[in-house]
Amino acid sequence: MDDEELRKGEEITQALLKAIQESRIAIIIFSPNYASSTFCLQELEDIMDCLNHKDKLVWPVFYKVDPSDVRYQKGSYAEALAKHESRISDKDKVNKWRSILQAAANLSGWHFKDGCECEIIGKIIQEVSKRINRNTLHVTHYPVGLESRVQKVKSLLDLESNDEVHMGGIYGIGGIGKTTLACAVYNFIAHQFEGLCFLADIGKKIMEHELVQLQEKLLSDIVGKKDTKLGNIKQGIPIIKSRLSKKKVLLILDDVDKLKQLEVLAGGLEWFGPSSRIIITSRNKHLLRVHGVERTYEMEGLNQEEALELFSWNAFKRKRVNPGYLDISKRVLQHSNGLPLSLEIIGSDLYGKTELEWKSALDTYERIPHEDIQQILRVSYDGLKEFEKEIFLDIACFFKGYRLNDVISILHSGRGSAPNYAIQVLVDKCLIKIDLDCVKMHDLIEDMGREIVRLESPSKPGERSRLWFFKDILRVFKQSKGSDKTEIIMLHLPKVKEVQWDGTALEKMENLKILVVENAHFSRGPSVLPKSLRVLKWTAYPESSLPANFDPKKLVILDLPMSYFTFADQVIMKFKSLMEMNLSGCELLKKMPDMSGAPNLKKLDLQCCRNLVEIHDSDGLLNRLEWLNLHNCTSLTSFPEILGKMEKMRFLDLSDSGIRGLPFSIGNLVGLKYLYLDGCKWLLELPSSIFTLQLKRLEAKYCERLALVQNGEGQGQEIMSSSANSMSYINFECCYHLTDQFLCPVLPWMRNVTILSLNYSNITILPSSISVCLSLKALYLNGCKRLREIRGLPPNFKILSAFNCLSLSSESNEMLLNEVSYLCFEYCLILKVNA
Repeated sequence: MDDEELRKGEEITQALLKAIQESRIAIIIFSPNYASSTFCLQELEDIMDCLNHKDKLVWPVFYKVDPSDVRYQKGSYAEALAKHESRISDKDKVNKWRSILQAAANLSGWHFKDGCECEIIGKIIQEVSKRINRNTLHVTHYPVGLESRVQKVKSLLDLESNDEVHMGGIYGIGGIGKTTLACAVYNFIAHQFEGLCFLADIGKKIMEHELVQLQEKLLSDIVGKKDTKLGNIKQGIPIIKSRLSKKKVLLILDDVDKLKQLEVLAGGLEWFGPSSRIIITSRNKHLLRVHGVERTYEMEGLNQEEALELFSWNAFKRKRVNPGYLDISKRVLQHSNGLPLSLEIIGSDLYGKTELEWKSALDTYERIPHEDIQQILRVSYDGLKEFEKEIFLDIACFFKGYRLNDVISILHSGRGSAPNYAIQVLVDKCLIKIDLDCVKMHDLIEDMGREIVRLESPSKPGERSRLWFFKDILRVFKQSKGSDKTEIIMLHLPKVKEVQWDGTALEKMENLKILVVENAHFSRGPSVLPKSLRVLKWTAYPESSLPANFDPKKLVILDLPMSYFTFADQVIMKFKSLMEMNLSGCELLKKMPDMSGAPNLKKLDLQCCRNLVEIHDSDGLLNRLEWLNLHNCTSLTSFPEILGKMEKMRFLDLSDSGIRGLPFSIGNLVGLKYLYLDGCKWLLELPSSIFTLQLKRLEAKYCERLALVQNGEGQGQEIMSSSANSMSYINFECCYHLTDQFLCPVLPWMRNVTILSLNYSNITILPSSISVCLSLKALYLNGCKRLREIRGLPPNFKILSAFNCLSLSSESNEMLLNEVSYLCFEYCLILKVNA
């Protein structure tokens, strides 16, 4: 834009500056005398500034002047700038003009030497017309929440970088608005590119001839030749590369589902000219990663305010919801959970309906998903492999919100194959998320999965592969309507309830693999358990043993907490596959039987079995046992001998148990990392072999009678010289009988301890031998009221806390002040008196 009326005073007016800023294309005519005008140079400065900060095209036209004269300020341009330097005191201003002339001359434009001016004017008009009059894409009737998301994608594409080619990906679940966002971004930035192409619904096109058609459309849209015909995709690839590698292109590849689609349409950045941008939308973020798309944006659902507005536009054709319908509208928002597709479809369905019709429709949607929503969301499911489908349906029906490790454990046990890879596929396809180690799933994706299972047998729940709805399960149980089609049952009643049944409902479920019962009290136990069962989790199991005819050779997880279970005459020899057993809170359990028939057992939880008095010595032979919990087993007074090296055991909890002593053979738990003895108030002594273990943490708080360390016969010198232990944290807090007699012998075994707590113990002297604890950084002596003297500390020591040590003298005060970074001597009376 230019206007002689705007030139008065030879300065840039606000009107011209506004015109420059608002124009989409700036055409600069460089003539031989251009640089002689300070007005033109200032105008150029403003134009180039807009180029750097706004979405603007700048085209230079070199009218009877060589581009190199402008670029390097030669000839008339050199003379003009020299005059400006002599007249203008601000030398930086002239230097800036030099740099912007060079920058402008580097842009792609036109060079007119001589001949007919109308020819070049026609070319310019043609190019401007192509940019200005381009067809825009339909985005959506109600573009709620789009503007902020467009800005995020624009930032992702880094449009201000002039030469680099970038690929950006937009991924998310179906119906979240990926295509809508891509269309909006396209309309917003299209004018900056020489060539444009939007290829929609690519995911449906996987055949050879369909991919060839896509290649032909790509070339036709960008190059402009409508009759482009290709023989095959291999012929199309080099043609696309040669035709587009010099053009600044904006290419949108929408709903890509297969890597092959990307390979034949946008195989690499080098296919396209400088400053090109390729945007790919997909439900599969792994696909983007494999293709090397590093700049990705996860499409976010609408927030509550945006969702309410979009729903209102569709349900009421206005921005605000009818106040009388606000509460019921919130039901729609909760059901849709920010998914635009759902808000639009349900809103349109409810338009013009009465409140009673709204309630009836929503009741239906909450039981049976809307068919149009189901169809779109199911596309991702249909693209899964068979095992991935099984895992998806398992999660949708049962495991939303569960900890990831628990899901993996149950499904690995129940399905017989590790689900880790399938779960990652579901994450990549945006069907689930892993957040804070929990499995998350959009409510409508969950509904879609459950509807797939419901449609297996709409009117007969017993004929479905999975049962989760408690009314369906109770109906099947009470009427014995089970079948061999059912693989998983998970019953969780909304409140505790007595369930009357005859126990025969499972007889026909010959393929049942996972059975979970929670929050229900059954009148009796099952008369039959299928031999196909791999996971049995039944809280408050009503019998003392499993059915006599049950063959548990496939059972991997047995979880019967707070039950009447006692093993009775159960033959453990059949539990060949068992890896986890949880009998916590089984207060009738008095004796653990010989467990050698369960050689694969890894986890055994017996916490709160308050009447348990004996653990069979065979537990000391379970070489694969990793985790043993005996917390609050108050009647258990002894721990079995460990008859051989147990390298797998990592965790042992004996806290609050009735243990009076530990066998010296506990040193055979060579893999143990965590040992908990807190609250063992009858524990009198520890075997010295504990201090040779590779423990990371030893917790022995509130062991009120603990006073001694006992060496095994003939073992003292061997253990004393051991330097292999790597124990890093020891806590003997509130061990009131722990004295110098206990502490002095064990210090040599604490070379690698970093934190030691002796709070509220009965020690009187901290011996100088503590200096052998070379790794010790923090020592806690709070409440050691008989502590009189601290004779030394190890090197590199940092923290000493001796709060309320009433007898502590000040003889070592100077040494402590020099060697310790943090000291706490509050309420140490003798120190205060001597201060």
